Amino acid sequence: MKNFRIETPDDPRIAGFRDIRERDLTGRQGLFVAEGDVVLRVLTSTHALCRPRVVLLAENRVEALGEALAGLPEDVPVYVAGQGVLDAIAGFPLHRGILALGEKPAPRSLEDVIAGVGDEALVVLACGIGNHDNMGGIFRNAAAFGADAVLLDQRCCDPFYRKAIRVSVGAVLRTPMVTGLDAGQAVAALQAADFRVLAMTPSAVTPLDRSPVGGRVAIVLGTEGPGLPAELIARCEPVGIRMSGGFDSLNVAVAGALALHHFARQT
Repeated sequence: MKNFRIETPDDPRIAGFRDIRERDLTGRQGLFVAEGDVVLRVLTSTHALCRPRVVLLAENRVEALGEALAGLPEDVPVYVAGQGVLDAIAGFPLHRGILALGEKPAPRSLEDVIAGVGDEALVVLACGIGNHDNMGGIFRNAAAFGADAVLLDQRCCDPFYRKAIRVSVGAVLRTPMVTGLDAGQAVAALQAADFRVLAMTPSAVTPLDRSPVGGRVAIVLGTEGPGLPAELIARCEPVGIRMSGGFDSLNVAVAGALALHHFARQT
């Protein structure tokens, strides 16, 4: 591995990192930005489903990242810059001093993912999740509780948005996923594959803690506020979380974590 020095923010070799915040909104044609120590270590690990393309570091970060950088393929360049140059490249003060460009994994179909999981599979189907913090939290919880995949309907935001990856502590980069799904069709396909499809909703009669564990389970999560559409809930098994104090709902990532823990802890 060889490091290359960057002296000016207009160096063409690091063009993919310029003005990160603005370009986050327009996408990067199959690439994404990974930020921070933990996320870089996931990207360079054997668990990653994504491929690193370029790394850009503040000069004071290189030594501590030696082990992670050693895991990079030989053809991945590592560029090093002073903090001032790095800030000018990013367009804002980049305190972490660690960036990488990665390549998204090839898209997968729902049928392909279903065919690859076992009889005790656990998946999450997220519907209309537009908040990147919640998206990152859902992926972090899915990885923590051993979910086999995260499925996203066509109304969800991009899980490869820089903040979503950071909040997930890199779980987005290592979790099998399917994106762009029609929620109703996904529910039907899961049910046809012998999944119990459970819709998380405050209106449910059955509490989560009394829902039986075992077999193939899909947990369906909706956006905060409106929640899941009534017609989608009607096609699933509604499940709710008991609460007190007049509250009837939780943050979607928190609700998902409780459901994942319930169904994963015995399987």
